Amino acid sequence: MNTDTYFANANEVQLFERAYHRRLPVMLTGPTGCGKTRLVEHMGTLLGRQVVTISCHDDLTSSDLVGRFMVTGGDVVWTDGPLTRAVKTGAICYLDEVVEARHDSLAILHSLTDHRRALYLDRAGEVVEAPATFMLVCSYNPAYRSSLKELKPSFRQRFVTLPMRYLPPGREAEVIVAETQVGHATAERLVRCATAIRTADEAFHFEPPSTRVLVTAAQLIAAGATELDAAQACILAPLSSDGAIAEGLLEVASACLPGADTESPREKGITARG
Repeated sequence: MNTDTYFANANEVQLFERAYHRRLPVMLTGPTGCGKTRLVEHMGTLLGRQVVTISCHDDLTSSDLVGRFMVTGGDVVWTDGPLTRAVKTGAICYLDEVVEARHDSLAILHSLTDHRRALYLDRAGEVVEAPATFMLVCSYNPAYRSSLKELKPSFRQRFVTLPMRYLPPGREAEVIVAETQVGHATAERLVRCATAIRTADEAFHFEPPSTRVLVTAAQLIAAGATELDAAQACILAPLSSDGAIAEGLLEVASACLPGADTESPREKGITARG
């Protein structure tokens, strides 16, 4: 995907750029697949900086971030981690889904997010001063995080927070067309389907379909799949394996896509057996 084709939702590009020039860390929040990672990649291109991405998870340790001593050729040598490399090279360091990381692992970031702008490598006995071009960016989805995985307010307040959301329907359709070259009418129907499911999200209790899955569905359509088949494989099936919910989702999609079979899977089974 071409990061030069980023579609802005509001003023996030301008605020991100101003934060970069003022050497301020940024926190991106918003639902899955709304464009947080794409924004970081786009800003890396716009600012001429490399983006070092770190996918956060439960087992991520501070050593995974900063580095560790390793045995190489019979010698014990220090090997920089991705965070240390990003600081030293003045890159944009992007911690994706930072809420998934352990709290004790995130403590290493404190000195990079205040006036010190330095990384303390206690084990290596080194202090790495961040150059002017270094930027720390984190992202997470606050609406769907576990109650056991909450970012501390003291940590969140270290960042400039840019809330993100899905694009308006017309703009989201433009993204799909630009990424896949499907017809605009097809893109609009896919967006209409996703919007209907997002609206029904409170009743179904699942994470809503993202712009990313709409692009994937459109790619299948461009390869010859029907709109309904593509929607079922890329939009509906990943949301839930519960039969009753699947029926409800199919009904929502059937109202938005042409040629959709409005007969539910359960009705089909009864008819086949009858």
